[in-house]
Amino acid sequence: MRDYIDKRLGEGLSRWRNLYEQGPKRHDVIIDSTMSGISIDPLYLPQGDEISSYVNQIGYPGEYPFTRGIHATGYRGKLWTIRQFSGFGTAKQTNERYKYLLANGQTGLSVAFDMPTLMGYDSDHPLSQGEVGKCGVAIDSILDMEELFDGIDLGSVTTSMTINSPAAVLLAMYLVVAKKKGIPWTKIGGTLQNDILKEFIAQKEYVFPPVPSVRLVVDTVEFCTKYVPQWNTISVSGYHIREAGSTAVQELAFTIADGITYVQACIERGLDVDDFAPRISFFFNAHIDFFEEIAKFRAARRMWAKIMRERFGAKNPRSWLMRFHTQTAGVSLTAQQPEVNIVRTAIEALAAVLGGTQSLHTNAMDEVLALPTEKAARIALRTQQVIAYETGVANTIDPLGGSYFVEALTDKVEMDAWKYIDEIESLGGVIPALERGYFQNEIADAAFRFQRELEEKKRIFVGVNAFCEAEDEEIPILRISEEVEKEQIQRVKKLKGERNNDEVNRCLRRLADAARGNDNLMPYIIEAVEAYATEGEIMETLANVFGRYVEKTVY
Repeated sequence: MRDYIDKRLGEGLSRWRNLYEQGPKRHDVIIDSTMSGISIDPLYLPQGDEISSYVNQIGYPGEYPFTRGIHATGYRGKLWTIRQFSGFGTAKQTNERYKYLLANGQTGLSVAFDMPTLMGYDSDHPLSQGEVGKCGVAIDSILDMEELFDGIDLGSVTTSMTINSPAAVLLAMYLVVAKKKGIPWTKIGGTLQNDILKEFIAQKEYVFPPVPSVRLVVDTVEFCTKYVPQWNTISVSGYHIREAGSTAVQELAFTIADGITYVQACIERGLDVDDFAPRISFFFNAHIDFFEEIAKFRAARRMWAKIMRERFGAKNPRSWLMRFHTQTAGVSLTAQQPEVNIVRTAIEALAAVLGGTQSLHTNAMDEVLALPTEKAARIALRTQQVIAYETGVANTIDPLGGSYFVEALTDKVEMDAWKYIDEIESLGGVIPALERGYFQNEIADAAFRFQRELEEKKRIFVGVNAFCEAEDEEIPILRISEEVEKEQIQRVKKLKGERNNDEVNRCLRRLADAARGNDNLMPYIIEAVEAYATEGEIMETLANVFGRYVEKTVY
């Protein structure tokens, strides 16, 4: 490091240097100078009177409270995982898209399921009509899951699955596919969103009431802690809370409150916090308010570290780490002048990187209109690659650390988020607050304020309330053929006619009996999946025991 760094940083600097030297090393090009030849240090630090507050509040990358990042080496050791959220039509069609994206430099898979799959219905269910394969891929049984990952090495590619109420069922299918491929469960890595609380708060893709829903989440955590140790069992998601209209502070506070609820439930199950906490991850929205988003990510790490160490008494430093995936804001995309969405996505992705994300998905310019075309998906992917390799933001660790504005904003976001968490806990926690309509009212008020600001032009959205075009140019969009639904219905009906239905029914009865008791349900779900029971049949079996949730009307 340069001579100007004050010696008073002392032991902390020495400790960080050792972590940096021992950390991972990237094998691609790391740029150590600007285009003008100015040298770039791995980390920049304060001088003089700034040192005291720096050491106490900001710290070093890879050290508590992780304001500057969870890894000592930042992106100099390893770039974020580049993902594209993808899924449409049949499993075969989506498999072809995955192979295309992997061939073009994507480093992880992220599965988008269609609405029937998300809601726990088979493609041949009457409520699935018109939705099969439209907003994601249709997965009814282990046959579809096998086809989805045909020719893809699950032992070397990490997979993220955005699924919540049926999460345990889709995880079981993935594990059975790995087993059939001969890949030990100890070797597979990925993330299950599995965050049912945010469904009650924002996205509304729930099936069962909150208490049995959380039981299923804890079942997956308990099972994977024992048998699938590299799997991230929950991705506590603020993304959908933000998409529903929340502010950045609300997104942060409500997400962390959900995380607290899951940790508490796992501890009440009898799990040791240090056994499961390192595999909890998070999922945030990268919105268009550039600096606020960066501050949100930095505050989030600091808050979670304090909660895990001070509230839950976690001893393992890995339990203190907030690892998170980020997706650029779908709600910020506009149907007007959709090509401008490329610019929005680039800025939002840059905020995620400067905020220290571990994984990133960039939305395509046409996603406000339909599922992305191949060209739009490629542009979104290239956006991440330009940020990673051309901009220089990955060459030094936490480049905005020490900015007066960013640090002040980080402190303010954290302070305001704690106020929300205190209020939620005064109501008895997340589930009692849900039942009172607290979250719904807070988000509705925030969304209303934002909409009024747009209408009064206190905030400008290009192409929406300013800089409009008389007639927007149409762009090509991806259209899903109606034949997809017919094909998928025929496929699931054929399966139901050819399998051993006596064995399926036996497995479903065993699952129902277990659901009435206290057993972990994952082994029973896996057994049913291996017998070729469908997602819809498994979910209906559980619904007959747990009931189906109907949200109370909030005025």
